[in-house]
Amino acid sequence: MSHTIEELKKTATQIRRDILRMVNAVNSGHPGGSLGCTEFFTALYGKVMNYSTNFTMAGKNEDLFFLSNGHISPVFYSTLARFSFFEVSELATFRKLNSRLQGHPTTHEGLPGIRIASGSLGQGLSVAIGAALGKKMDGDKSLVYTMQGDGELQEGSNWEAFMFASAKKIDNLIATIDYNGRQIDGDTDDIVSLGDLYAKLEAFGWIVLEEKNGNDLEAVIGILEKAKSETGNGKPVAILLHTEMGFGVDYMIGSHAWHGKAPNAEQLENAMGQLSLDEITDY
Repeated sequence: MSHTIEELKKTATQIRRDILRMVNAVNSGHPGGSLGCTEFFTALYGKVMNYSTNFTMAGKNEDLFFLSNGHISPVFYSTLARFSFFEVSELATFRKLNSRLQGHPTTHEGLPGIRIASGSLGQGLSVAIGAALGKKMDGDKSLVYTMQGDGELQEGSNWEAFMFASAKKIDNLIATIDYNGRQIDGDTDDIVSLGDLYAKLEAFGWIVLEEKNGNDLEAVIGILEKAKSETGNGKPVAILLHTEMGFGVDYMIGSHAWHGKAPNAEQLENAMGQLSLDEITDY
């Protein structure tokens, strides 16, 4: 990718503006986790992943990404639009009738960049493992990336997938956990604590990396590049990416209250003031 760090930081701010305007327009959606994961998506599509915007479902000889916690679709849709998978103007159709941009990603309308329907939590990792195994069988050296929420790991199917991936040496897979410590009903530790997640994943046979500054773009690029360097070693790779839910907006940051609540007009105006740019390209 030819994007500079400064260009990507501006793109991340624009993506945050998109997220908030999308959910405000229809008074629904999930801004908190979307804002928290903006650096991850910007780094992945702007610097790290090898892909083509000439989208095919098979994605042969290119890296693939699967979003498991599909409720953070606003950040996914904005990223795909800002990196030229479809027109930015289509973001205005988010969550509207007959839109390709449903509240949770779907495949039946053929939106470029979306390879699975997601949002039913606990499934994305298994799908990504299947895609990674398929690439190995085809002799395709490309990588498969996936993201899960930390609260999502309370779904038992994830742990079957963690076990399978290491047992079958799926070493072309990089799974990132959005480790913000919050979920819809409160702090993850108060709902069902994940305990020592690093030790658990290591015990399941994964190479585990951790980045405490998940809202620092350069740090996120660095940990993703480190993860790439660890592939091909006979083990799948996991990244524990510590982020802040609602990052970028002072009244949202660090609170589970904005998991699935849209800002009203006054709150949106406040947020837009915090996310200023020299050149704004709102849809």
